[in-house]
Amino acid sequence: MISDEIRRLHELHQAGALSDAEFEQAKAKVLAGERINLEKDGSGAGTGGFTRQGSDFETRLRSLRRLRGDRWLAGVCSGLGVTFGMDAWVWRLIFALLTVVTSGLGAVVYLLMWIFVPEE
Repeated sequence: MISDEIRRLHELHQAGALSDAEFEQAKAKVLAGERINLEKDGSGAGTGGFTRQGSDFETRLRSLRRLRGDRWLAGVCSGLGVTFGMDAWVWRLIFALLTVVTSGLGAVVYLLMWIFVPEE
């Protein structure tokens, strides 16, 4: 969560591990939605000594939300469709096929996503 990352940055700043400029730069990156590594990499390179973490896939997963508008049950497939740039019916078909072929695995995965993926 953003508030946890900012709280951690504040603790590092208070402990003297971050200068005022580094704290402000890291906080701006967190608020802009970027993930930062709180370990110094020593390279500087205009990043305030911090490195960016994660891949595009990880960023998409973190932005995954269940949609309210185009949903049949919980909005999981609609959220996946928007996040990965596919139609929701494709995801519905994938979950249905997984459920039939794997004796219910698709339904279990859908249920877990319904529970753990936040609503928009």
